[in-house]
Amino acid sequence: MVTLPEDYNERVYAGVLGKVIGVYLGRPFEGWSYEMIQDRLGDIEYYVHDKLGVPLIVTDDDISGTFTFVRALQDNQFDADISAEKIGQSWLNYLIENKTILWWGGLGNSTEHTAFLRLKQGVNAPLSGSKELNGQVVSEQIGAQIFIDGWAMVSPGDADQAARLATEAARVSHDGEAVYGAVVLAVMEAMAFVESDTDTLLDKALGYIPADSVIKGLIDDVRNWHAQENDWRLTREKLEFKYGYDKYGGNCHMVPNHGLIIHSLLHGENDFSETMKIINTCGWDTDCNSGNVGCLMGIKNGLAGIDSSIEKGIDWRAPVADRIYIPTAEPSRSISDCATEAVHIVNTARLMRNQEAWDLKNGAQFHFELPGSVQGFLLSRGTGIVENVERNSQLGVRTLRIQGQEGTAVGSPVFAPSKDIAKTFEQRGYALLSSPKIYPGQVIEANLYTDREGGMDCRLYINYYGEADQVTSIYGESRHISSGQNISIDLAVPKEAHPVFEVGIELLSEGAVYLDYLRWDGIPEVSFIRPEGKGTMWRRAWVHALDTFSSRPEPYRLVQNEGTGLLIQGSREWTDYQVKADVTPHLVKSVGIVGRFQGMRRYYSLVITEQGELQLNKMLNKLECLKAIPFDWSLGESFVLSLTFEGDKLVGSVDGLSKIEVHDAELDCGGIGLLIEEGRTSTQEVRVLPVS
Repeated sequence: MVTLPEDYNERVYAGVLGKVIGVYLGRPFEGWSYEMIQDRLGDIEYYVHDKLGVPLIVTDDDISGTFTFVRALQDNQFDADISAEKIGQSWLNYLIENKTILWWGGLGNSTEHTAFLRLKQGVNAPLSGSKELNGQVVSEQIGAQIFIDGWAMVSPGDADQAARLATEAARVSHDGEAVYGAVVLAVMEAMAFVESDTDTLLDKALGYIPADSVIKGLIDDVRNWHAQENDWRLTREKLEFKYGYDKYGGNCHMVPNHGLIIHSLLHGENDFSETMKIINTCGWDTDCNSGNVGCLMGIKNGLAGIDSSIEKGIDWRAPVADRIYIPTAEPSRSISDCATEAVHIVNTARLMRNQEAWDLKNGAQFHFELPGSVQGFLLSRGTGIVENVERNSQLGVRTLRIQGQEGTAVGSPVFAPSKDIAKTFEQRGYALLSSPKIYPGQVIEANLYTDREGGMDCRLYINYYGEADQVTSIYGESRHISSGQNISIDLAVPKEAHPVFEVGIELLSEGAVYLDYLRWDGIPEVSFIRPEGKGTMWRRAWVHALDTFSSRPEPYRLVQNEGTGLLIQGSREWTDYQVKADVTPHLVKSVGIVGRFQGMRRYYSLVITEQGELQLNKMLNKLECLKAIPFDWSLGESFVLSLTFEGDKLVGSVDGLSKIEVHDAELDCGGIGLLIEEGRTSTQEVRVLPVS
């Protein structure tokens, strides 16, 4: 396996940034033609979301799929030889049907939805995405390409691995020319870590696809047109004439859009902004194409390439501030940032090579170690400056510099930043399903420094949704930092603070402080009940894969018509804890609680069944009963179920009695939830407690 380049970490971060910038740039006019773009917007030289009245930071399948499906490597012991079948299992784990990641356009209409339905029916990949099963047109749409960047970024300089992983990942849902296009991009991105010439990258990539493929012929044509004509608008016309949408069926075929990617890379002449202008102005599937091009350009030219246009007044990074949403069945990963996702990719690549993980500032969630990263921190109140700086050039320590007046607050989101945004995303078709990252019972710690003469006063704060969803703030103790001093300050999250949606620093005097890191840890001690007063955000903190989740008349009324439904909350940061909940089943095959939840196909559960058993089960792609004992019960009875995790020891009980104990170590962390199989059940309260 190829050794990781010395600048690998920063190049991955640049690739993630490029992907995200490209998607946000092209998303507002996705599907428009060149003529429509010219008529309404002109050349796309910067973000245009404000002109069209839409948010810049959005939920989108290009981002969600890219940074989700590559997690299959983590879930399969970082196996570089992972198969399409295993990657297909990760689809079933992280997708919530009709809700997360994909365009759920229906069988035979949405390629990815079609593949998901095949997987759900028990058809394993790669047959799930085959043209034999789904037809050539459906199997050759663009989706194989748009999710491919993660597989390339874990394969720096390794064309063989990138091609193989891209093939396996693409064939979960696609076939034929769609797979070839994905392989070309994956190889180019992987080799861009060690090679900067576009033609050399193309030559290398073409060696991995059939010489008689349409993709190969398309690339040859685009290269010839570029060699003969410098005007990208004229060569775009040639591309549309020979490979346009009218030549290929379906909603969004791979071939025309792949042609635009090659076209923009050649005409962009190694300039990030020019390349992004061309790929977006050309139209068609703009967010997908722009995302792939942005990732490749980010890897190839690094952060300097993205920032090269700042002198011209174009700052691609500042409006984004690293912010991304990745809604999946693993809810605490939904609110994320480019630096966090870059670290996940870096550590995946390292662990694939049996190297130690990259540990940043003792596991701090906000570490600011990647150049320019702000990890979502923006001004929340007051005026000031937020910027990433290298405080100690000799040690290479990077920090977040916060400068402002007394009362200036700077924070980063750790849950849905507003109910209005959540509703907007639902209307767009990609819901923001998430749960908080920070909970009552945990402790937040920040390390701060100042060089201001006379020192600085500051404190930690959290914002949470209180009664009737009113924004409520809780502040830590005010601390004075003397000039030249590093101090750590903390804030214990009180029991009423749920759901927390922002964490940050407030300045209590004028000047500047340097935030070295901000972290939180500890097992929550929290009671999930229906709060007094009206509000919806406590419900939004639960991600539900159910037919119906209602909070009337009981706080938790769950209905599942067919199969198993889940109501989920929590994080893989949770390891040893106890989850307790009352359940009152009214009509069920089985009902219970869930712990160490890592997705729809990765969790433990304690359930009572209609056959009169108490079962402690493990779901790991298939359901396994670890132990069962007889348990007599009747519909309408209420029970308190408890499931405790301590290392590899799992203990379940009902009303403190009827205990089951097993030892199993396959799942060592994860969130909690309620489970119902076919029927209706109700719950008044769910609790999470430390084991002690």
